[in-house]
Amino acid sequence: MKFLHLADLHIGKRVCEHSMLGDQVHILGEVLKVVDAEKPDAVLIAGDVYDKPVPGAEAVAVLDDFLVKLSRTGVKVFVVSGNHDSAERIAFGARLMQGTGVYMSPVYSGAFEPVTLQDVSGEVDVWMLPFVRPAMVRACLESDEERDAVKDYTSAVKAALAQMKFTEGRRNVLVAHQFVTGAETSDSEECVGGLENVDASVFEKFDYVALGHIHKPQNVLKDGDGTVRARYSGTPLKYSLSEAAHKKSVTVVELGSAGNAGVAVAGDLFADSGMHAALQLREVPLVPLHDVRKIHGTFAELVSPEFRNGQVAAGMSLEDYVYIELTDENDIPDAAQKLRGIYPNLMMLAYDNERTRNQKITVDVEKVEKKSPMQLFSEFFGEMNGREMNGEESEFVQSIIDGIWEGER
Repeated sequence: MKFLHLADLHIGKRVCEHSMLGDQVHILGEVLKVVDAEKPDAVLIAGDVYDKPVPGAEAVAVLDDFLVKLSRTGVKVFVVSGNHDSAERIAFGARLMQGTGVYMSPVYSGAFEPVTLQDVSGEVDVWMLPFVRPAMVRACLESDEERDAVKDYTSAVKAALAQMKFTEGRRNVLVAHQFVTGAETSDSEECVGGLENVDASVFEKFDYVALGHIHKPQNVLKDGDGTVRARYSGTPLKYSLSEAAHKKSVTVVELGSAGNAGVAVAGDLFADSGMHAALQLREVPLVPLHDVRKIHGTFAELVSPEFRNGQVAAGMSLEDYVYIELTDENDIPDAAQKLRGIYPNLMMLAYDNERTRNQKITVDVEKVEKKSPMQLFSEFFGEMNGREMNGEESEFVQSIIDGIWEGER
């Protein structure tokens, strides 16, 4: 059985106040071309369909058009809500759309029913897990013991997946939107101090896990023989300068025969699973309307015909989304306006000279990212007040943090 895995469309997104809607229409058209060429059995869209919980009318129209065109090909479509989406809005009309082969994830309730697909090797159950937080999972558990066991995102996702009852002999595919520990992030994602980390081991009983949330394509879980079992397809477009070097693509997933998959895990997701189904992955590159890149040099260099002609000769377009760093020691009057006459899609202008380098404050970003919000606030409190927080203050701050990051949006 063949799947096409994509995620993080972020329809309606603006980058540096520039609407990406035209680029998104183009890239979704490229995805449709891949569907036509590959002829998959299903398309898996792993969350962050929209960029905002309440998307604009134009963004809704773009998704509507994309889903209609997908459904007309006869391919099955599975869509889960991500942390940027409103789960209720993604779920709206789901029962009606099932008749056209489009399956939208329901609002998380602790109950799961797979969609069963059939190929020459047998049946495949496709499961959908929308983005969940610990508080959401705890609210759907019955006993105090179960609720107390959900202490973080890993235990929350594990508890949610435990509600999925496998059927003996079937292969199992999951579409989910979570932040797996160790995944390489970009500037355009929302990841808070390791708080949302989910250990990849919670997914190990599935034959394939189509993940969303991280914008760089990457594998996050492998079998002992090196076969990839969980993967981020990445965004179809570059949404920040930190993604400039990314090779954007969609992932083609070819799921083979079942082997022993499901025999030892029927009804128990976390039992010893035995062998998984055979699996092969391929990346199909996506060509954007505009690339994203950085340009560095003096103002005179960047506006010279020689520099421009050199870019074109190297296969770069002057209409790319460019982030420019000028190395001039003195500010150039109206530099942005003048540069836009040559680079119409200038996203950001900055200076890299002796003055700006002296003004920069060096921060150990890696250390900051590994700290929890509570640790960061405690350090800030200590620096501002010359003392550590007492027990009552710590409990108060922790309750606020829990309400922000674990509460439902």
